[in-house]
This record gives sequence, C-alpha cells and structure tokens, in this order.
Amino acid sequence: MPKLMMLLVMSLLLSACVNKAPKPDNPYYAPVQMPSFDTPRPVNGAIYHAGTSVNLYGDGRAHRVGDILTINLTERTQSSKSSSTSIDKSSNVNLPNATVMGEPVTVFGRPLSASVGGSSSFDGDSSSDMSNRLSGNITVTIHEMYPNGVMLVRGEKWLTLNQGDEYIRVSGLVRPQDIKPDNTIDSTRLADARITYSGTGATADANVMGWVSRFFISALMPF
Repeated sequence: MPKLMMLLVMSLLLSACVNKAPKPDNPYYAPVQMPSFDTPRPVNGAIYHAGTSVNLYGDGRAHRVGDILTINLTERTQSSKSSSTSIDKSSNVNLPNATVMGEPVTVFGRPLSASVGGSSSFDGDSSSDMSNRLSGNITVTIHEMYPNGVMLVRGEKWLTLNQGDEYIRVSGLVRPQDIKPDNTIDSTRLADARITYSGTGATADANVMGWVSRFFISALMPF
C-alpha cells in the first residue's frame, strides 16, 4: 500500500511538471468569420448596390470587425535592481567577584565571578539586471468594436523552421486615432496588451530545465 501511494504521488508530480506544447490554429486567435454576402442582384439602373459597395472616400484604415491591422512590435524593457544589507551585533556581560561583609565569596577556593560575551554579523548583497527586446510585425484582425470606438484585436503568426516552430501571439485594445495612415500601429500603443513569443521543437526543448532540476531549486526543497 505505501508503494502504491508513493507511485500515485510521483505520477501526480510528473503530470504537474509536464507542459503541453502550444499548437497553431488556436480558436481564440482565429480570424473572425465574416458572413457570406448575398448574391448581387441584377443591375437595375441604380448607382448603389449593397453587394458590391466600396468606400471611395475611406483612408484604408481598419475600422470594422473582420478588418486586418498590422502591428509593429517595438517592445523594449530594461530593469536594474541592487540591494545591500549589513548587520553587526555584539554583547559583553561581566559579573565581578561577589562580596559578603567585605569578604569575597568563593566556591571551592575560587572566586565567584562570571563573564559572558558574544557577537554576530551578517552581510548580504544582491543585484539583478534584465533587458528584453522584441522587434518585427504581425498582422491581426479586429474581433470586437466597443461603443467608444476602441477595437479589440487578436492574431497569431507561426513560422516553421528546420528545427521546430516559432510563433507570435498578440491581443490588445486599439484606438482608431493611433492607427497610422499605412494601417499599422506600434505595439506600445496597445492597451491591455498580451504579447507572446516562443517556440516548439528540439531547440526550444533544449532551453527548458528538466523537472528534477526544477524540483531541487523550488520552494518545495527544504535545504
């Protein structure tokens, strides 16, 4: 019975440490399926036909659900942090010879006195530097339009390489006035942005620490 319980616990730990690799065609990032247009009616002499309408005075910027928008990835972050701690503590207690009526008190011929001393010190230094940069572009589609004109955009891009796949996923909120005349927008203009850049395959797996190594540096390790 104890062996069965141990095997069960080990299997649960192993299953918790295994992360499923992402796959393309995630429905969350899939383009909006636009309803099919009705077959245009025969020309009856009128100038305007709903089935073949084109905005002649538009600037080409995305403004409807289903329109596409190109996002220029211009992400760059840098952080630095350092700390230093120093603690010193020392104590010293001396008890002189006790006297009774002017005579020293002795124990087995030795004077009764005591001295206690102690000291402790701690020094700690830590520093952390991090820098990230992401550049490129990805074209996404508009999924929702809010009453205030803000648009929710989402999309993903997958690149199949000789040693695996690389993918970029982006979602966020866009203001119409932030869209450039060439129908692009910088990623720094996205509100509530979610940007993911990663990969799958042998190259990506080689950069992942094994579950045993992660266990020995996790909070579960008591030493």
